[in-house]
Order: sequence, then structure tokens, then C-alpha cells
Amino acid sequence: MQKFNKLKSIPAYLPIVNVDTDMIIPKQFLKTIKRTGLGKNLFFEMRYDDQGNEIKDFVLNKKPYNNSKILIAGKNFGCGSSREHAPWALLDFGITCVISSSYADIFYNNCFKNGILPIKVDEEKIKQLSEYSLRKEEIKIDLNDQKIIFGNNEINFDLDQFKKKCLLEGLDDIALSLEKSEKIISFEKKLEKSKPWIFND
Repeated sequence: MQKFNKLKSIPAYLPIVNVDTDMIIPKQFLKTIKRTGLGKNLFFEMRYDDQGNEIKDFVLNKKPYNNSKILIAGKNFGCGSSREHAPWALLDFGITCVISSSYADIFYNNCFKNGILPIKVDEEKIKQLSEYSLRKEEIKIDLNDQKIIFGNNEINFDLDQFKKKCLLEGLDDIALSLEKSEKIISFEKKLEKSKPWIFND
């Protein structure tokens, strides 16, 4: 997993509430267990018409938002089913930070496990940030200081410190387990001595 520290981008603004995981990545694209290749199908039913052509008015089909790394979203973002393909699709598109006033819990936690920073701010701050998106101006994210910087303004955001550490150091669940590999090996050796029958083929 890529480390996350600072980020600068013109944000894309998607002012739709209750965007569920099926809207983020529809069910027909869930057959893969690979984390790559899903970005082209992100928000598929909003980005493409019935013939597969891009819908020009959709924000992620417009320049410069088609290269945005930050998505400003409506409340209750990521509701619906718990599919981990939703953060995979966002990440594969290039989005590594989502800003919303609220998230579905499972989606919120899945973001951290996949290198995406989901920031919670109130609706008034969403409105302020959306103006920068509409003016096509960059905003900055500083994870270490837990700040959103836009123009001469700053917004502080709260974050669980363990989740922050994982993003800063690029630690997913596997990497966290590998950090304890010596203890795991030591435990297995002791277990094999005390209960050898467990290890019989």
C-alpha cells in the first residue's frame, strides 16, 4: 500500500447524497479479485450512456476533474453493500482522498485499508471546499498535521491515530501482520513443541 502524507489537487465535486457502493462500482464488475482495472468503471452508470459513450456533463468526464485525486462527496457516501471493490475503483481511477460530512462505516474503514484518506467535515465546510472545485483551484491535504488547506484558509479534521499511522506508513492488514512475523514464528515453534499432533500431515 502506498504511503499517504501530503496531497495537492483540484477536487472533483459530486453533490449527491447516499451514493452507495453499487453506484461507485456496479455489481457486474465484481467478478475480479484484482485491485487494478476497476477505475475505468468507476461510477459506470453515471459516466456512460447505454451505448458506452462518456456522458459529457458528468464531473469525472470533464477536464481537469478527470485527473482529480480528491473527491468532495455528499453525505452518507459509500452506503449499501460492503464490497471492497468500491475503494479499489476509486484508487485505480486516481482518487486517494474523499471529503464528505458522513460515510457508511464499512466503506469508511475499507478506505484506510486501501490507502485512501476519508475526511469528515461538516456541511458548511463542504460548501466552502466545493467553491474551490467549481473555480478549478487546488486544495491541499496534510495528513500529518490533519489539515485541509485552501487559499489562506485551513480546516482541521479529526482522525483515529492508529488509522493515521497506517496511512502515513503505508500499512495494510497484511503489512501489519508481517510486522509481527517474529512473534508469530516464535508462537508456532512453542505450539509445535507442546502440541506436535497439530502439525502432523
